[in-house]
Amino acid sequence: MGPTPTPTLVLLHGTRMNAGFWRDYPALLPGVRVVTPDLPGHGSRGAEDFTWEGALATVERALPADGPVVLAGHSLGGYVAMSYAAAQPHRLAGLGLVGATGVPAGAGAAVYRGFARLVPVVGSARMAHVANGVMRRLAGGRDISQVTDDGQGYAAMPAAWSAVMAQCGPHLLGGLDIPVLLLNGGLDQMRLGVRAYAAACPAAQVVTVPRATHFLPLTHPEACATHLRGLLDRATQTYRG
Repeated sequence: MGPTPTPTLVLLHGTRMNAGFWRDYPALLPGVRVVTPDLPGHGSRGAEDFTWEGALATVERALPADGPVVLAGHSLGGYVAMSYAAAQPHRLAGLGLVGATGVPAGAGAAVYRGFARLVPVVGSARMAHVANGVMRRLAGGRDISQVTDDGQGYAAMPAAWSAVMAQCGPHLLGGLDIPVLLLNGGLDQMRLGVRAYAAACPAAQVVTVPRATHFLPLTHPEACATHLRGLLDRATQTYRG
């Protein structure tokens, strides 16, 4: 039996972000093949329409043919990741959800639905200007100009979050027999449904980083990378090829 192939970590960004969101992670995870695609309607693919099918196809194209593969995503990327894992569990050795354990239904979903409805009314460029200022504050004042989209990412938001609310929820984790990480910031509103996700997948590891916001991967990259490394280690140990 030969050595285990190099593990691959596919990282999916959230709404209004792009692949640059994960720019620090290859250096933080030496010995890991880190793949960071842009989702439809974001980054280098800003001219494309966002569709759920297109997002899942992006994941499929990003996966290598060999070795243990861990799929992890932040916010929207986490919901895409859980949807792919539910449909293709045999393709993955592990799943990580970062800031993606809100239950997209009820009162919580109403906030995102209302925000998305504002985009065509206010305009994606104006919405980007205002919301990016809020995001900079949540990111601790860090320069996020290279990791956030301007109007194009906001234009994709209504379709993206309509799909999340239609497709996603804790039920997608039921039956998964791969290592799962549920990672959230202690100040992140998206962690409020984590108990429902943990109940659906009792073997999942639940981690909360104190004082971190929804932008945990940006503000606490070392902590985030440490927990992703732990997920990779568990996935590699249980990898069956």
